[in-house]
Amino acid sequence: MEQDKIKDLYTYDDQYRDTIATVDEKGKRVWVYPKKPKGSYHNKRMVVSVILLTILFAGPFIKIGGEPFLLLNVFERKFSILGAVFWPQDFFILALIAISFFVFIILFTVVFGRVWCGWACPQTLFMEMVFRKIEYWIDGDAAQQRKLKKMPWTGYKIRKRLAKHLIFSLIAILIGHTAMAYLIGIEQVKEIVSRPPSEHWAGFVGLIAFSAVFYAVFAFLREQACVAICPYGRLQGVLLVKDSMAVMYDWLRGEPRGKLKRNEQRTEKGDCIDCKLCVHVCPTGIDIRNGTQLECVNCTACIDACDDVMTKLGKPRGLIRPTSYTAIVEGRQRMFTPRVAGYTGVLLLLVTLLVVFVSGRSEVEATVLRMPGMMYQKLEDGHIQNIYNIQLVNKTAEDIELSVRLKDQPRGLVEVVGEETLILPAKAKLDRVFIIKLPQEQLKTTKTELSIQLWMGEQLIDEVNTNFLGPVTLEK
Repeated sequence: MEQDKIKDLYTYDDQYRDTIATVDEKGKRVWVYPKKPKGSYHNKRMVVSVILLTILFAGPFIKIGGEPFLLLNVFERKFSILGAVFWPQDFFILALIAISFFVFIILFTVVFGRVWCGWACPQTLFMEMVFRKIEYWIDGDAAQQRKLKKMPWTGYKIRKRLAKHLIFSLIAILIGHTAMAYLIGIEQVKEIVSRPPSEHWAGFVGLIAFSAVFYAVFAFLREQACVAICPYGRLQGVLLVKDSMAVMYDWLRGEPRGKLKRNEQRTEKGDCIDCKLCVHVCPTGIDIRNGTQLECVNCTACIDACDDVMTKLGKPRGLIRPTSYTAIVEGRQRMFTPRVAGYTGVLLLLVTLLVVFVSGRSEVEATVLRMPGMMYQKLEDGHIQNIYNIQLVNKTAEDIELSVRLKDQPRGLVEVVGEETLILPAKAKLDRVFIIKLPQEQLKTTKTELSIQLWMGEQLIDEVNTNFLGPVTLEK
């Protein structure tokens, strides 16, 4: 009987669930004007936002061991994570990092819901804690913003719009330059902005494009980026379970809801007075009382609004709170479930593998390829020569002097084109051309397998196998 009561109370408005909150029946966008949030959760979010935004903007300037704190240079295929440099040769390690991060996101979501979205995602941080704050400062609270939108284009409205969008543009430019710094490095960004555009057309266009995209997202797209574009929002539907923490409305305590009349003693009604303040403060325009929804980013603004009302009514806070379906129904929170245990085990395995591969990766790696389009050359002294391209990657923090030798080929000769000594700079990539010469009488097939060794002094660093082309010498 009690379960039937719970089932009856935990219901949705079917028509409401057919569409997202920011689109009307005709498919036209419904612009969201959330009330200015305030409360203990909002104050905590402000502190977290300041810390995370500080790290975000300071990140390109932070160096660990001379390398950026975080660099994702897809153009030069160079990646720096916490000062450790990774190249395409480390693809397996990079793939493990990506998979581990993905599993961590799954585990985190299963346990804590979409805390990332509301408290740490850059989209939410900038939208709610930067751009929305500027909008409140210039345009006023929700009611004033609606009034301003309906107002004809007078000098007053034009000044407000120009001021707001000018500040939006400047912040978007700052974000765009920061994003580029994470892709190409802060030194390159400084070089682009300090030189004429004609000297760095690609970089200049990239900065303009990034800035324009961020301006469009935060000035016009707004919450639609979370609702309609972000794939993580779609994933939550399959990741969340009844034990997952989320911002939830306690329907057992709140229902049946109803308006509170003056001096009314509520006996048959729940604690929810249907003030709809939880709806008015929601940045995505949803009613949290309809249950967990795609648009909810767990920003906790509805919690602060509801707690304020409950305090004024002399009722316990927490009608809307971070909790789970299980905690509401059973009165206890289950954290370590079999699913959580499974994800935790997989994550620990991946992290272990990652540590093993990172600690065991070679300091120098080489990729050797024959010069494309070139056959062998026959020399007058009876040697056959092949020309090769070699790409060297130094993963250490020191310059390395290398020598190239042939394994099991005492009569073979190796010449590096253009330099006597091969110096590989620290944490860098180097491309060189070298020549291998072998006596013709040693070649028994058109393709001879060679082992090319890289030596640092008397220490073998790496060994690469390749083929040597030449004419066949028949034994008499």
